[in-house]
Amino acid sequence: MKVVIIGGVAGGATAAARLRRLDESAEIIIFERSGFVSYANCGLPYYIGGEIKERSALTLQTPQSFRRRFNIDVRVNSEVVKIDRINRKVAVRAEGRVYEENYDKLIYSPGAKPIVPPGAEGERFFTLRTVEDTFAIDDFIRQNSPKKAIVAGGGFIGLEAAENLVSRGIKVTLIQGMDQVLPQIDYEMAGFLHSELRRNGIELVLSSMASSFESFGGTVNVVAGGKAYAADFAIVALGVLPETSLAEDAGLELGIKRAVVVNEHMRTSDENIYAVGDAVQIKNGISGQNTLIALAGPANKQGRIAADNIFGKATSYAGGIGSSVIKVFGLTCAFTGLSSHAAKQAGYDFQSVTLFSANHATYYPGARNMTLKVLFESSGGKILGAQAVGYEGVDKRIDVFAAAIKSGMTAYDLQELDLSYAPPYSSAKDPVNMAGYVIEDVLGGVKQFYWYELNSVLSDNRNFILDVRTAEEFASGHFARAVNIPVDELRARLPEIPKGKKIYVNCHSGLRSYIACRILMGYGFDCYNFSGGWRLFAAIKGEAEEAGVARHPCGMPIKH
Repeated sequence: MKVVIIGGVAGGATAAARLRRLDESAEIIIFERSGFVSYANCGLPYYIGGEIKERSALTLQTPQSFRRRFNIDVRVNSEVVKIDRINRKVAVRAEGRVYEENYDKLIYSPGAKPIVPPGAEGERFFTLRTVEDTFAIDDFIRQNSPKKAIVAGGGFIGLEAAENLVSRGIKVTLIQGMDQVLPQIDYEMAGFLHSELRRNGIELVLSSMASSFESFGGTVNVVAGGKAYAADFAIVALGVLPETSLAEDAGLELGIKRAVVVNEHMRTSDENIYAVGDAVQIKNGISGQNTLIALAGPANKQGRIAADNIFGKATSYAGGIGSSVIKVFGLTCAFTGLSSHAAKQAGYDFQSVTLFSANHATYYPGARNMTLKVLFESSGGKILGAQAVGYEGVDKRIDVFAAAIKSGMTAYDLQELDLSYAPPYSSAKDPVNMAGYVIEDVLGGVKQFYWYELNSVLSDNRNFILDVRTAEEFASGHFARAVNIPVDELRARLPEIPKGKKIYVNCHSGLRSYIACRILMGYGFDCYNFSGGWRLFAAIKGEAEEAGVARHPCGMPIKH
């Protein structure tokens, strides 16, 4: 058996190692067009920022180490330029010549290519996708000592690049076409990231699509939202597309965004060709819809599955749910499953809860709150997605939610999870358990209202707005027309609450207002709890005010 692999990073390298473990006699060749194999894409921004100091640390294997350990022939700086499916050959360009290599089975793992608009290919414009890209940016900074940079794009690469440029003492303008960074999460959760970016000196330009890129003299110029931004250089991080030109030329079946269509065994429309990684179309593990997930974890799993099936081990890929985590200066943001936008697109009848929970027991020093949003089906409470922003412990909780979603768990199952507890690490009721309790309350009849409904709620004089925080909290800021009755005084002051009106209740985090709703429901009032409370609203409002976006909650009636 002779297996040729196109692409030697996550999926391709994993497939090669698995093939060797399954068959010691197979001939395995990896063609990698860059000069490096099995390198750590996700670590590239941190080399620029100086967190990773040695260039050698970015490469997990070398052609020589692959040969020594796995007896695999790795050929770097070797670009496959054609796939001949009929004769089962590939044409390879290397060292100025083109030659052919035959195969019995082919694994296609070329990854994805960055989106580079016209003009952004010029001098002083960089992408951040390969080791060579990383070294080029680092060399430019060392040689030119730039003072200002533009980062175009607010996804994973853009955010990580921006933070690490700041670590090098460079002033950064981050331009994002959408009204939020990290579009995989919901807007209100991204608001915490916006504030953190601005706190660390980043000029954040939202709702401004970059439309023009120019390089002249010693500067670059990017036009976004009708305004020009100048800097010493720019990193273009506008997203990626599947690298499938070879597959298209070879006549393989393609799907969304021209990604390669594969079955559950990672086999393409050609029985002798498998495809893995960023270039393939997969199924969303929750909705079953076709999707793209450009992450190292799924690519590695797919590479292993392709290798298994080549040697007759019929393993299957069940799809991905997009579990991810990112560091944004002092904050950690993690998410898994569906966002609100994705859940709507998939046609789910769903609700969400937002809660604030300490990362460990509050009586133990150093406890800090995390913001946790969980989406669930309105009927039955099946968990669809979770997002968290905070400090220590965020990644742990999202990993638990990822396992819960993969297992088809409901809110009731979350309550029953037996999670580890000691004061330095968690609470007796872990935030994951707490999410289950809060969802059960909602499914049991406690009605909610959300930040995006505030305009209509507050502008309707038929509604009674009740704030159950302390008098001091109320004085620091509250909704117009709100009446302040602290929750501990509520039972004694029930006559102040009008019968026959809808009662909209808020507090700082949603906990005291939930207690107030329970009290009011016991006396026959029709009440609604503000999901996320004043704390969430203040985060959104602060972000919107800084950005000057009137359509967000800063335009709502509020008093200070």
